[in-house]
Amino acid sequence: MRPVLYVLTFLAVIALGFWAYRENYATQASLREVRGLQNEIADLRESLSVQRAEWAYLNRPDRLRELATLNFDTLGLLPMEPGQFVAADQVAYPAPEIPAITAPVDVQGETSAAAAAPAASEEGL
Repeated sequence: MRPVLYVLTFLAVIALGFWAYRENYATQASLREVRGLQNEIADLRESLSVQRAEWAYLNRPDRLRELATLNFDTLGLLPMEPGQFVAADQVAYPAPEIPAITAPVDVQGETSAAAAAPAASEEGL
C-alpha cells in the first residue's frame, strides 16, 4: 500500500511542478505585455503633449491676427460687433418639414362595409 502512496505523491509533485512551471511562464508573458502597453501609453502621452504644444503654438493670438490681416481680402472677415449677437429666442430656426401623405391608410378597414351588408340583407327578408 505504501509504494502506491509514494507513487501517487510523486506524480502529484510532478504535476504541481509542471503547473507551477507553466504559470511562471504565463506570468512572465503577461508582465512583458504590461510593460509593452505601459511603453505604448507613455509614447502616446508624449505624442499628445507634443500635439498640444503645436496647437498652442499655432493658435497664438498674434499669429492668428497676422494671418487674418494677410488674408483679409480673400476671407472677407469683418470685426465682431455687439449688434451681431442676439438672444436665443430671437434666432429664426427653420420650421420642421412635415412629410406629405402619399398613400393614405384606412384604419377602420372593412368594418363599415361589413356592418352595412348584414343590415341590407335583413331589410330584404
